[in-house]
Amino acid sequence: MYKKVLATVAVAALSTLGLSAPTADASHSWNNYHWARTSNPFNLKLGDNVDSRWDSYLGTTSADWSASTVLDTTIVAGSTTGRKCAATLGRVEVCNAAYGQRGWLGIASINISGSHITQGTVKLNDTYFDTAKYNTPAWRNVVSCQEVGHTLGLDHQDEDFNNADLGTCMDYSNNPEPNQHPNTHDYQMLESIYSHTDSTSTVGAAAPTSSTTRVGNTPKAWGHRVDGSR
Repeated sequence: MYKKVLATVAVAALSTLGLSAPTADASHSWNNYHWARTSNPFNLKLGDNVDSRWDSYLGTTSADWSASTVLDTTIVAGSTTGRKCAATLGRVEVCNAAYGQRGWLGIASINISGSHITQGTVKLNDTYFDTAKYNTPAWRNVVSCQEVGHTLGLDHQDEDFNNADLGTCMDYSNNPEPNQHPNTHDYQMLESIYSHTDSTSTVGAAAPTSSTTRVGNTPKAWGHRVDGSR
């Protein structure tokens, strides 16, 4: 089945929402979602739909994830607008706009066919990044890094805001400074996720590889959403 699932970096505290915080997870694959490909390393295109305030951070994010042994990312011209942020088959579109006070700094969306990712989007919410609290290099790095990480098939390493910082952008923390980039465990997790190869590829695909059904962008369709304080 072809459906849409989302992951967020959110703003409201877990304790405020009355939710229990999960403990750190040694395996942080996101439900085994992965890009189908016939060999490693594969090259995933990141469509640049961000403005000049975000260009350098997208560059850092691309370089960080390209340090993996199983994949590379390449920044290419975007095919949508920041506000619309429409997905393109076979790649990830990265966008920024003032999306409103929705409780998230960034949100990653992927479409899947079975466990295979077919396309993805990343939205970076300028409603918050235009404020003094979040308009810092550290906040921009950690959110850009984490949301692109989700589109590769990674979940969070830890969702407890009170735990010690793990030194990875895939950590939930109130302190972005030590968590701006992936860490060794993120790269190891990618090696595990992509340790097999597939008979087909969804990377750069121009059309779905099979008959698909799409579940839309509604709360009922969300496979993963985390609310927590950054």
